[in-house]
Amino acid sequence: MRKILFTLIVFVAAAGIVCAQPKGGKGGGNQAQAIKQVKPGLYLITGAGGNSTIRVTGEGIILVDGKLPAEGNYDKLMELIKSVSNQPIKYMFLTHHHQDHTGNDDKFLALGIPLIAHENLKSNLVTYAATPKPAPPSVTYSKDYTVKLGGVTVEAHHYGPAHTSGDTVVYFPDLKVVALSDELGVGTPPGSRAPLADYAGGGSLVQWPAALDAALKLDWDLAIPGNDDPQPRSYVQSYRDNIAKFVDRAKAAVKMGVPKDQLMAAIKTEDLPFKINLQPAALDGFYDELSKTK
Repeated sequence: MRKILFTLIVFVAAAGIVCAQPKGGKGGGNQAQAIKQVKPGLYLITGAGGNSTIRVTGEGIILVDGKLPAEGNYDKLMELIKSVSNQPIKYMFLTHHHQDHTGNDDKFLALGIPLIAHENLKSNLVTYAATPKPAPPSVTYSKDYTVKLGGVTVEAHHYGPAHTSGDTVVYFPDLKVVALSDELGVGTPPGSRAPLADYAGGGSLVQWPAALDAALKLDWDLAIPGNDDPQPRSYVQSYRDNIAKFVDRAKAAVKMGVPKDQLMAAIKTEDLPFKINLQPAALDGFYDELSKTK
């Protein structure tokens, strides 16, 4: 069985998923970040948490996600953004509530930047066990949200629960790129990052394939994951299919009467590139939704 290599340190607690705080607390950080061009006008900043995506327009910047909380992480992110454009950030999208994507929300809000997120992200923050707790978004939507800036259109879509109940897929139609955040895992080797459903945050392994099916209906040729490098449609389709295989096998086991404490051992995973290890709270949620699925 292949090992899962994580670039983020995470642990699952009954209250939710909490990402490791950078050493030095809120004033520390400055973890290694790097910027690369994905397509003309579109950049990816890796490191210090989840990927941040930058769409440069003639009238300002649209940012997706803002790294782990720390003054140094925020300062480095802003430095790298300014290395490709002196335009101000006009809008920011949040893909879900985990602090490796939302850790510096308060700093962006202080600049007067609208923070756009699915309505469930805001409610997930209420019970989210993170220190410091991310600031809530200033703009929420229920299904779809569109921003137009400098002749560029950027769309936000919610396709149901997967990584969390408040996942946002950000679509750049003119460039045929979609930011799937943690709905798409890569890892080393590619495919080894297991799908991590935050059941405390409303996530769902059972509904995850359907969420990716909806994203695959959009017209794009490159997908940006929550970590690691962008991937082609073929990779996303394969990742979706592997999750579906795991879920279908779990459904079959539950239908045959396999008890919860024996479920994971009963699911064949030798042919899958990832291994899913569910902590007790997540296993409870997974087994419960499997039991309700016909």
